[in-house]
Amino acid sequence: MRDFRDAKLMAKSLREALAERKIDLTHSQALELVASQFGYDSWNVLAAKIEAVEPPQRREAASIQPAIPIFRIFSVDKAMEFYCGFLGFEVDWEYRFHDNAPLYCQISRSGMLMHLSEHSGDASPGARVFVPMQGIRHFHAELIGKNYSYMRPGLEEVPWGLEVTVTDPFSNRTTFCERQQG
Repeated sequence: MRDFRDAKLMAKSLREALAERKIDLTHSQALELVASQFGYDSWNVLAAKIEAVEPPQRREAASIQPAIPIFRIFSVDKAMEFYCGFLGFEVDWEYRFHDNAPLYCQISRSGMLMHLSEHSGDASPGARVFVPMQGIRHFHAELIGKNYSYMRPGLEEVPWGLEVTVTDPFSNRTTFCERQQG
């Protein structure tokens, strides 16, 4: 759900939607309208509130965000059964070049993003991703409680914490790990 921090994106969406209806707005007019929708007197007041919450990064500073793993899949039905039905992910979006084209999609759960692809050039089957998490005992119990026919993962104690490793129908492995504190 969008909030005031998404005001610039909302203004852009508003401007594009109105342009499709042949109503022209300048970018600053769209910003002023969005500020008004949030109950602010002007864009400058809203921009100050956004900056107070999210200070602008210095231009020369790099901002690296979490990687998004891409797993190769061969069957959409099996992938959805495993990732959505068993692991509890949700499909955020799907893309195909046309109706008969291979699927490329994004799934997510608790802030973790993952891409699944039927395209032959997008990743190799048998890949592995390591996922730090909290609440692994609860997560493990959730998975076991689903009584999934093809997998009953264990909860393994390793020197760095507790792990649950699952393998999808295409030999891609995901290791969820709750690291030891201290």
